[in-house]
Amino acid sequence: MSRLLAPSQAWLFGRGVDLAVFAGSALVSVGLLLAAPLLGALGETPLWAWVLLVVGVDVAHVWSTLFRTYLDEDELRRRPGLYLAAPLVAYLLGVLAYSVSPGVFWSLFAYTALFHFVRQQYGWVALYDRKAHVSGTERVLDAAAIYAATLGPVIWWHAHLPRAFWWFLENDFLSGLPEWVGTGALAVHGLVLVAWAGFQVSRVVRGEGLQSGKVLLVLATWVTWFGGIVLARDDFGFTVTNVLLHGVPYFALLFRYTRGRLAEGGQGWLGPVLRAGLPGFLLPLIVLALGEELLWDRLVWHERPLLFGESGGWVLPADVLALVVPLLALPQATHYLLDAFIWKPSRDSTLLTRLGWTRRAGEGSPQGITLDSRVVIPRVRD
Repeated sequence: MSRLLAPSQAWLFGRGVDLAVFAGSALVSVGLLLAAPLLGALGETPLWAWVLLVVGVDVAHVWSTLFRTYLDEDELRRRPGLYLAAPLVAYLLGVLAYSVSPGVFWSLFAYTALFHFVRQQYGWVALYDRKAHVSGTERVLDAAAIYAATLGPVIWWHAHLPRAFWWFLENDFLSGLPEWVGTGALAVHGLVLVAWAGFQVSRVVRGEGLQSGKVLLVLATWVTWFGGIVLARDDFGFTVTNVLLHGVPYFALLFRYTRGRLAEGGQGWLGPVLRAGLPGFLLPLIVLALGEELLWDRLVWHERPLLFGESGGWVLPADVLALVVPLLALPQATHYLLDAFIWKPSRDSTLLTRLGWTRRAGEGSPQGITLDSRVVIPRVRD
């Protein structure tokens, strides 16, 4: 193949969607970061940015998992044990951790979130590789690149604590790592990424084409994680780079899934809402996200009276907080747990069809996943 782009291998959702949710998210993050002085967003994240980014993207994307799980009657009947156990286990672990100390709870929660964020970026790369049916060598290099792009800056962060920002709460990450470890982590991360880039160049030289969507994803991941952790100097800088690339592609995935379920005649009473398209998909999630943040503010934080009203009479004693805080964190914790199970094609034969990555029965070859009119790859096996 002598083309620079290999159309059948270049995109996951499609050229326009991939560019918007991966490259576009990174570009918007960088744009907001550069415009921070003009926006009055230096230092703490201002209220408008918090509502737009944290509530409208980060918290709302957590609730979007409902469309894949608890709001899908067929899915609930298929794996009732999973959907009962996940929130129960998450809540009990949360109460136990908070009972030891709030610091233990928030550190455990922060590292769980970090693991989830890193694994999601790897998951996107893995999907690209499955779709393109790449070699084992390329899979290893792609995995190394995405882990280098994420973990390199994170290790550097740990070696330079405290910073002007944190994941959830101040001191939620463990400090004490020597600075030389952080420097070494960045050096290793640079070498890995250079090796990965060299492999991509060699593909083009050999005439094999470039899987452009995946390349843009890795570059977007590096830009946002390196820029948002190593270069950022305040909470706004970290938030704007941390949130968009994580939440926006997940919206695209869930929206694609809901459209697939509607095509099957599924989603029950939600059908009329989801048939309204993207507004019908996003509006319930934003309402749920605002409701969750209202409870957090009235019961725990008491930080945003302009948005949620004065809440001084809602101060809770420590023993009650040990039950309330893990409960409020339960949507996020359940989202983290379920994501390890619900996106594995080997455990759900209908998943790839609903996502539009294989044809429905009778429409394509039973021997492979038909991705478009030009390419058929073997069925995915985890």
